[in-house]
Amino acid sequence: MERKEFLINLGAGAAFALTFPCLQGCSKDSVDGDIVPMPSGVDFTIDLSSTEGAKLADNGSFLLKNLVVVVKNLEGNFVAASQICSHQGYDQVRFVDNNGGIFYCDVHKSRFDLDGTPLNQVDSSPAKALKVYNTELNGGILRIFE
Repeated sequence: MERKEFLINLGAGAAFALTFPCLQGCSKDSVDGDIVPMPSGVDFTIDLSSTEGAKLADNGSFLLKNLVVVVKNLEGNFVAASQICSHQGYDQVRFVDNNGGIFYCDVHKSRFDLDGTPLNQVDSSPAKALKVYNTELNGGILRIFE
């Protein structure tokens, strides 16, 4: 192998060795949170008198369960939506007390109204509507279902 050919091969190998880890680091997996499928067949209950249910005692509070964000909104009504963001599938949707309350994904700053309607365009691809679930309060038991 001639010197010139050796240097060209060495340069290509070094470029690959430096670029490959960067590409891996720039993938979706590098963002805090996991890319997960949308939950299906959602149907569970929360006993509001339990330790878990106590997290929903105050207006504006929320809890995460079974990939669902369960909220007691600022008016005292219960709302439930997917914890999975419709923009790129990260499980980072939370409730934020902001101008009446919104669902918010901090990965790409997607914002959603409490009915699931997207409130902003993210990057060049807008988020779709966030999946919102039915809620039913029966005594002290809150049911979340499709």
